[in-house]
Amino acid sequence: MTVTASHQTGLPMLFTDVEVVSVERLSPSFARIELGSPALAEFGVDGPRWDQRIKLVFPDPVTGGITTTEGADETWLSRWFERPATERGHMRTYTIRDVRGTGERTTFVVDMVLHLEGDLVGPGSTWASRATVGDRIVLMAPRRGFPYGGIEFTPAPGADLLLVGDETAVPAVCTVLEQLPDDARGAVFLEVPHAGDVQDVRRPAGVSISWLAREDSPLGQPLHDAVVAHLGIPDAEVDVAADEVDPDLWETPYYSSSGEEVPGDVAVVGGTYAWIAGESKVVTGLRRHLVNELGFDRRQVAFMGYWRRGVAMKS
Repeated sequence: MTVTASHQTGLPMLFTDVEVVSVERLSPSFARIELGSPALAEFGVDGPRWDQRIKLVFPDPVTGGITTTEGADETWLSRWFERPATERGHMRTYTIRDVRGTGERTTFVVDMVLHLEGDLVGPGSTWASRATVGDRIVLMAPRRGFPYGGIEFTPAPGADLLLVGDETAVPAVCTVLEQLPDDARGAVFLEVPHAGDVQDVRRPAGVSISWLAREDSPLGQPLHDAVVAHLGIPDAEVDVAADEVDPDLWETPYYSSSGEEVPGDVAVVGGTYAWIAGESKVVTGLRRHLVNELGFDRRQVAFMGYWRRGVAMKS
């Protein structure tokens, strides 16, 4: 690793240049990118990492423009958004799939979805499809000793787990599965573009996993059908109009993108805890089933629109 530390010790988060250390093509739709920087020695979270999110800034696919970490202060983000994307690059959100090494040799493993055709192509997948050792991007992540957020997996003690996601949620779900205690119970449903995208992931014996290869089916249909069948919901078709979808959908016990009152308390023993993430329209349909038909307690659900088809995400 030859990248030198370019990070801001005064910020309550890591904000640093990172270098691609290794690239592995996992499957037709996934690439595993390992990122390193001496600054990652300062990474840390309070408790398990679970589905810990980080921010990556990619160069503009056309101009190659990307931000610099030099001289950054707490006003950096607002000033960054004021600049044209062709100069500053594009910020996207990813999950830390694994942490390797220690000290200044710490690296982050990030699994990236390769959307290579049609309206699903974005700056992250474009960069990942071309990434080579030595490439540089910018990273924001938790700094040890400072609150950062970005962990939404918060089940109550004794809850049965229901983890649901499309390909964009596969890294987060797999990361959670590998950290669960051996006595965890529940069911996992993951939709991926192709049968070749199915991964071998460690999970407790009491947690089942169903991989759903979409192939030529509509986006989200295999996932929706499998989840409602698992829950035993009759007349399960839900028509979600485009104008009913919040592209920023994010509903957890601690936050509501719609402004809904949140309890901020997960002290609910037993029952089912549902963590559902992926394309916002698909997540919206499943949310209606769980909340409207099954009456899930607000404290036992996390519904997250990781992306919205046809809408460019801001970060």
